[in-house]
Amino acid sequence: MGRALCNRADEYWSNALLSCEEMARADAWTITHAYASGMVLMENAGAAVARLVLERFGDAKRVHVLCGPGNNGGDGYVAARILRDAGVEVELYAFGAPREGSDAEVVAGRWTAEAQAPDRFEPGPDDVVIDAVFGAGLTRALPDNIRAALDKTRAARCRVVAVDLPSGVNGDSGADLGGALSADATVTFFRKKPGHLLYPGRALCGDLVLVDIGVRTGVFQDFSPSSLENGPAVWREKLPKPSAEWHKYVRGHAAVYSGGRHATGASRLAALAAQRAGAGAVTIFGQPDALDIHAAHVTSIMLRGCAPDDAYDRLKELKGCRGCVLGPGFGDLATARIIATSLLAEAGLTGMRLVLDADGITAFADDRKALFEAAKTEGEPALLLTPHEGEFGRLFPDLAKDAGRSKLDRAIIAAKRANAVILYKGPDTVIAAPDGRAVVNSNGTPALATAGSGDVLAGVICGMLAQGMPAFEAACAATWLHGEAGRTAGPLANAEDIVAEIASALAPLME
Repeated sequence: MGRALCNRADEYWSNALLSCEEMARADAWTITHAYASGMVLMENAGAAVARLVLERFGDAKRVHVLCGPGNNGGDGYVAARILRDAGVEVELYAFGAPREGSDAEVVAGRWTAEAQAPDRFEPGPDDVVIDAVFGAGLTRALPDNIRAALDKTRAARCRVVAVDLPSGVNGDSGADLGGALSADATVTFFRKKPGHLLYPGRALCGDLVLVDIGVRTGVFQDFSPSSLENGPAVWREKLPKPSAEWHKYVRGHAAVYSGGRHATGASRLAALAAQRAGAGAVTIFGQPDALDIHAAHVTSIMLRGCAPDDAYDRLKELKGCRGCVLGPGFGDLATARIIATSLLAEAGLTGMRLVLDADGITAFADDRKALFEAAKTEGEPALLLTPHEGEFGRLFPDLAKDAGRSKLDRAIIAAKRANAVILYKGPDTVIAAPDGRAVVNSNGTPALATAGSGDVLAGVICGMLAQGMPAFEAACAATWLHGEAGRTAGPLANAEDIVAEIASALAPLME
């Protein structure tokens, strides 16, 4: 493999999210290939926890270390020993004996002070608690004695450092299995897990610190992780780069359908966002009275009239059109169904891609099968769906009610069922493709919780599609750029402010 290609692969896999089973495989691969023993990995993990406590919470009166019987507890024993050797007052509490012959048993034996019974745990407000009871793989409710200790920690309002994940948070889903303690910081190792980014786990982790403990990336030669954290490394290679030979239609044409006269704002935001994302030409379709409103607000965006009975025919006449947004403020659900199914039926011939958002999704709430049948095309999916939680439930009611599945799992199943790229919105937006690829987005900010923000996101996706970006990568790039634009726009931003920052978020990636 050439150096440049190797570097790109390393950058790509740096975004890997490992399930609990995959993380165990990575540890085992490293140990089997003699890069590091399990004991070395455990010592390195515990040292990283101790280092964080010393660097961030060096003013603590005492450090209480809560150790479980597994490897997570073993990391806690190591951290306790290093902190005590550094002169910190440390109290250690054993919640079960380590398994005989395990690395955790060895490091527990190196703790020469008393390991106290859990019922003696009494933290104070000036203390730090290291939660090393259970790691990411927990799938059951916390035992009563552990919940009691976590409740005491909450009541004392002391600072908390979690090892790998707060006890009680499932590493694959981010679910709180009951009583999980909110940490000020969480130290995790090698790669993040889905539970670090999916809510409520993401909120419970506090400041997430990822450290290298010696697990080797060569494991990715044996398997590809099931999901990734969204970021430029995932889609930069597919990002359109400007060319001196382009003209506006080669650069790409995006189309947006408008709502009625008193509902034009949402489609206009989507159109402006598509333009800011790089589409060479953008056209808004609508009935004449709506276009009169648009004409008073836009200059470089084109306007074309259409009626419900010819809305798709007018779209096909557009030169160089590769992406279309349908739904923001649209209102006419019957017409939305006709446009969407007509476009998808011919997508194999036209190469056009449909971003179905808002009212476009609601239009199929009672006719989901018609949408999914129309989207059954060969090759690249022609349909991109952008549901928030309520809209997801309208299209996939069984999945929305399935509390046993993570948001990531639900999105992956939905994408395959609909043969669509699913952008399942929220503070932990998940993007999934029909082929099983999935990412979790982590750069969203509260600034995005404003009217019109979702319309902007739909427009950015369309702008990327118009330039020829593949559907999955277009959705991933748009989601990340949307988050960056919101962060730059600031906490009190409105949708127009977010649109204005899209080009600034995109510009560094064009170099």
